[in-house]
Formats: sequence, C-alpha cells, structure tokens
Amino acid sequence: MIIRSAEFVTSAVKPAQYPPAALPEIAFAGRSNVGKSSLINTLVNRKRLVKTSGTPGRTQLINFFTVNGQYTFVDLPGYGYAKVPMAVRKNWGPMIETYLTARDALAGVVLIMDIRRVARSEEMDFMAWLQHYGIERILVLTKADKLSKSEQRKQRGANAAALGVSPDRLILFSARTRKGRDQVWNAVLDAAARKEAER
Repeated sequence: MIIRSAEFVTSAVKPAQYPPAALPEIAFAGRSNVGKSSLINTLVNRKRLVKTSGTPGRTQLINFFTVNGQYTFVDLPGYGYAKVPMAVRKNWGPMIETYLTARDALAGVVLIMDIRRVARSEEMDFMAWLQHYGIERILVLTKADKLSKSEQRKQRGANAAALGVSPDRLILFSARTRKGRDQVWNAVLDAAARKEAER
C-alpha cells in the first residue's frame, strides 16, 4: 500500500463528536502496551502520527485519522492494566461499546495482542462480543521480532487455541522489521471493500 497522506482528524468521547462517516473505518483495539500505536504508525509509514508511550493507558480518547483520503483509522483506548484513575477506566467500556455498535462506517476491528502473552478473558470476551455484533475481526500478534521462529509458532498456536481460531488467522507483526505489514494492509483493504459493497 502506497501512503500518500495520513492525517489526524479529531478525538472524541461520544457520537456527537465523531467526524462524518464518509469513509470505511478500521478500528484498532488491544490491551494497553501491546504496540497498537507502533502498528498504526508502521501501516501508514509515519513515525509519530500516533503518539507512542511506555506508559500503559496513555490513549484515553477515540482518535480518528484519515489515510489517503480513502480510509479512516480509529485508535481505541487500550484496555487491561492501565495506570489511570478508576473513574476514567469505567468510562472506557461504554465509550468503546457505543462507538463499535453505533458506527455504520465501521468495516472491521484489528484486535492486537502481544505475541509473548496468551490471550486472556478480555481478548476472548472481546472476540465473542465482535462476533455477536457481526463485526469483522483482523487478528494481529505484535512484537514478533522478540521471539525465535519456533517460539513464534508455539505462541501463535497457543493464541489460536485460546481464541478458537486457526493459527493462519493470526498475522505475525513486527514494527521493527515491518514483518506482516502487507498482510495487515491486505486484510484491512478486504474488510473496507466488503463494507463499501454493503453501503
């Protein structure tokens, strides 16, 4: 995918603040600190379009970006063990659920997991929730460069078993080596094309 432009549009908490739903949208979700920002930046060939942080829970709003004037990428707040006030954490669930259920332009969700961990109840619940609402899921295991090839296979298999999918559904990705970038883009483009065909 040749990236000609990638621009921040707006941040939002509620539907009234969302930008017009003119383009197919791909949302990015995952536990805090799984490399979500690095994945998005790698996809759009930008170093700092999405701010990265070593502090879990830095993203606390829904952030919208346009790519090539054809697609909207939506960066959702990370879930899990974020070091943010409980009151803020309690608002995240409803905020994300409202976006996912009410956004007609949503073409799919990229669910991002750290390959060094095995999916837990949060990921399994999120997968089941997306399936219930008929939302397409693109599954990505980040930080693949941290493991050997044999360890990658082992962790891919363990995550596939936990999530109830075949291992080939899980895309191995590394922001450092750019491994898996084209695969993620192909999945994004396929999901966007299906959404456009529906509209």
